[in-house]
Amino acid sequence: MILAVDCGNTRLKWGLYHSGVWRRTGAAPIAEMESLEERWRKFRALDRAVVANVAGASARAKLGGIFARLRLSVLWVEAKRRECGVTNGYSRPAQLGADRWAALIGAWRTVQGPCLVVMAGTATTADILKSNGRFAGGVILPGLDLMKRSLSENTAGLPQTPGRFSPWPRKTADAMETGCLLAQAGAIEHIFATLDRGARCLLAGGAAARIAPHLRIRARKAENLVLEGLVRIAVSE
Repeated sequence: MILAVDCGNTRLKWGLYHSGVWRRTGAAPIAEMESLEERWRKFRALDRAVVANVAGASARAKLGGIFARLRLSVLWVEAKRRECGVTNGYSRPAQLGADRWAALIGAWRTVQGPCLVVMAGTATTADILKSNGRFAGGVILPGLDLMKRSLSENTAGLPQTPGRFSPWPRKTADAMETGCLLAQAGAIEHIFATLDRGARCLLAGGAAARIAPHLRIRARKAENLVLEGLVRIAVSE
């Protein structure tokens, strides 16, 4: 049984994969990752872990300690030039985040064709996958909540209060929510317009459900996209 772990900047997602099926999935804030050790210990058939970590050295050290105590072998994923049918277009392949690389591999497994892979989390990434499996490049922008927080923290009169989307906002909080949602949607649509005819858009991440209704392109929400890619990498080793 494989434990797949997507350790992001603010949240850790995990899944247990066995015989072609996800047996369990879950998530926890990064600050609470150590609480997962006892839960994982209950799954006695676990024999290895595969991890995409973009939360830095401290998170890696904590996870490494957990895996050592659970006596699991660990594959720490890093982007390569080629893997699982995907070719990395970065001039320095290892600079691509492990989560983005795993998501591209998960997307290729899902669509086997041209695709825009959008991960909407602390940051929003939109990565282009060509019809031959080549990652052609992508963009990174502040995530939805990070956009809103930057407005509140760097201006004198804008509140850090919840707002709602409105076509014609007449409250400051609504104006911020609407502006940030439209900025996210506009960036995604702009990149998608450069793709080959027949391309798909896969949308994943914690903010995906908030962004999706405001897109003027058809986007498929793809749960556990990074975890899917991690499993593909693990079984190919």
